[in-house]
Amino acid sequence: MTTTTATNYYEIVSQLPAGSELVLREQTWEDYENILEEVGEAGGLRISFDGRIVKIMTLSTRHEKYVRFFEMLITVLSLKLRKKILHFGSATMKASRNQRGSEPDCCFYVQNAEAVARKCSIDFSRDVPPDVVVEVDIHHDSLDKFEIYAALRVPEFWLYEGKKLKIYRLENQNYFEVEKSLALPILTAEILTDFLNRLDDSDQFEILLEFEKWLEEQK
Repeated sequence: MTTTTATNYYEIVSQLPAGSELVLREQTWEDYENILEEVGEAGGLRISFDGRIVKIMTLSTRHEKYVRFFEMLITVLSLKLRKKILHFGSATMKASRNQRGSEPDCCFYVQNAEAVARKCSIDFSRDVPPDVVVEVDIHHDSLDKFEIYAALRVPEFWLYEGKKLKIYRLENQNYFEVEKSLALPILTAEILTDFLNRLDDSDQFEILLEFEKWLEEQK
């Protein structure tokens, strides 16, 4: 008789250092959902599935500093311009029909904010996807995320690679780099890069005040 030993992914992941990545190949949709159920509620993780590979990434404080600052920038913009923007953080986005899933560093609704304004939870297999997803690449790349987010029909993908932010727009199931955001046309890749890079040697609060001043100047 053959005995199958279940893998304790929670124990494995809990021993990973910050900023590392565990790659599990030849995985099925069922494997992915089981892993999500086992470790998905653990803090400081991002889990993705591209149809055959599950990646579990642990987060560093540096990574989280950029992600939280990203969200604060968008919140300042929302309040300053009186524009409804709804954040859904790193919510697990998955669709069984596409056999794809991911947890962005952050995501938000702009044009489709009203469609989800009164929802406490979102079923990404049925509900409209976020207008923008954001990935911050400090320790590992997000090249596999392009195909995943395209399958999930996300209109815009912002990717910050440590020194430069790039904006990608979905057209005919492929992402193409553009200079300006479609969701928030006031923002360009150059402007976002400028304010994000100031984190290297400036105080967050001061940068947010500078961003608020810049927004005022655009009126």
